[in-house]
Amino acid sequence: MKIDVLTLFPEMVQGPMTQSIIGKAIEAGKIEFETTDFRQFSNNKHNHVDDYPFGGGAGMLLKVEPIDLALASIR
Repeated sequence: MKIDVLTLFPEMVQGPMTQSIIGKAIEAGKIEFETTDFRQFSNNKHNHVDDYPFGGGAGMLLKVEPIDLALASIR
């Protein structure tokens, strides 16, 4: 089984995965685990992956382009 996780913080995901029952399955070769930092797929010089809501209001939204490119890279 292969598990791919899209995240902005790969270090935060990798730690718990190596210390749990899933970590034992990874060591046994039953699970293949990989993280992908979708910030690497940003198309601007500051690697921003979020934007303001187009309708206005508070908060931020994730851009779809970096996520789409990251998904395409792991398929």
